[in-house]
Amino acid sequence: MEARHLHPSRRLRRLLLGSLLLGATTASLPAPAAEPATDLPTAQPGEVGMDPLKLARLSAWLRDEKLDVRSLLVVKDDKLVFERYSGGLSRDHNYELYSVTKTVTSLLFGIVAGEGKVRPTDKVADWIMKAHPEFEQALADKQNIEMRHLMAMSSGLYYKQVEGTDPLYYTAPNRLQVALGTTARVPPEQTFEYTDVNPVLVGTAIATAAGEPEDRLAEERLFQPLQMKNYHWTGADKAGSVSGGWGLRLRAVDMAKLGLVMLHGGQWQGRQVVPKSWVEQMSAPTTKAASDYGYYCWINHIVDSEREFGAMGFKGQFITVLPEENAVVVMTSILPTEGGLRDATYINLYRKIVNDYVLPAMHTRVTPAAAAAGQEALRDELARSARSKGIPGTDLAFNDAPER
Repeated sequence: MEARHLHPSRRLRRLLLGSLLLGATTASLPAPAAEPATDLPTAQPGEVGMDPLKLARLSAWLRDEKLDVRSLLVVKDDKLVFERYSGGLSRDHNYELYSVTKTVTSLLFGIVAGEGKVRPTDKVADWIMKAHPEFEQALADKQNIEMRHLMAMSSGLYYKQVEGTDPLYYTAPNRLQVALGTTARVPPEQTFEYTDVNPVLVGTAIATAAGEPEDRLAEERLFQPLQMKNYHWTGADKAGSVSGGWGLRLRAVDMAKLGLVMLHGGQWQGRQVVPKSWVEQMSAPTTKAASDYGYYCWINHIVDSEREFGAMGFKGQFITVLPEENAVVVMTSILPTEGGLRDATYINLYRKIVNDYVLPAMHTRVTPAAAAAGQEALRDELARSARSKGIPGTDLAFNDAPER
């Protein structure tokens, strides 16, 4: 959209331009006065050097393609500068995060490890035996598996998933028992085998070391300190344990807070909530089996032009940390799932979003007049997107509906 040409006096032009720049707060956000104190500060894209017109084009592309992107956020310089929802959703809705949950489990491990209660080199069998000696026989072939092997998806354990009715997910009275029924197919560190069995064992060990269930630990040490709202860790089995690998529901803005914690070396508003050394460790390659994976953390999985790491969940849930840009990108969606772990359609669509739109918006310098015009275009586009609704790219599960 071209900038409007104004013909009054120079003083009036400046007043009008100033009003436009100040009045057009981030298009997708509530007015600052209505903004909850617990949420992130906001700014216009142009105020942090981003091109709002490129963000408007991104939103229009998602809408034109009818992609079921429920939320898409960009945080730059600790300010929320882009916040897009569709289908009548709002900031207060939460979403099933699928495997983004694993990254939260890694952060919790780092918290407990920072207190000296557990170490990455601890044998998982020792921790499980402390709380569940009844599983001694099931642990016989798992004596050499360390916590770090489980978090790097290199434990050597193999589990054949039953699509739709798998007892690890939905019907198990005791999920730990199901996980311990797996076999150690190869020794640890030899192969990368992405399986939800691993975080079940890690979650059990964390709960034992911390002396409380994983979801309660998360609430006390992460969710409450970060002033999150509407969080819910679903899928507890009949023994009362949640899975360390899936089931967590968060608002998109609270996902962004987790991204900021990782961006700032474990700090949140000056408070060290996760040890800096752990964030560095979890976001670095840990085995030769996978150069793009740390401890439940993907590394340069979305961007290869600069340092990037973060979390990824099935169907299109992402937290992406961009240290060179001092930025975090968050998305929740229901996109097509065809393809493998590293080349599924939802991953490639998200790569396009970040590499073809978000990063160029960060790398384009705009004049104040262009920023004002772009902001107006962005505001108009986000209003249209809020009323539109994408088409789910795959079958909806019972837990895919947004909640408040």
